[in-house]
Amino acid sequence: QVQLVESGGGLVQPGGSLRLSCAASGFIFSYAPMNWVRQAAGKGLEWVASITAGGRTTSYTGSVKGRFTMSRDNAKNTLYLQMNSLKPEDTAVYYCEKGGSPYRGQGTQVTVSS
Repeated sequence: QVQLVESGGGLVQPGGSLRLSCAASGFIFSYAPMNWVRQAAGKGLEWVASITAGGRTTSYTGSVKGRFTMSRDNAKNTLYLQMNSLKPEDTAVYYCEKGGSPYRGQGTQVTVSS
């Protein structure tokens, strides 16, 4: 079955960096476009970034453009989200999603606070 397991979240000060990972299994990872989404406390799910199956094309929501970088290693079945210059408003649970499907991981908490 499809499994997506996020890791790498934590507490970081404003301006700091974190790298999230998502280990995928149960499907042909190299064929699947992937997404990162996030949900802040009391708010709805927000799309953050997407990447094509081959990894050549990425897209980002405006609030993270220039600060976040999404990438993937198809040989390792792993998705990444490098987050730099973090802001308090980036605080949320971050999830990876298999594009075009209902599959989403359990999430990893990112808290940006001094």
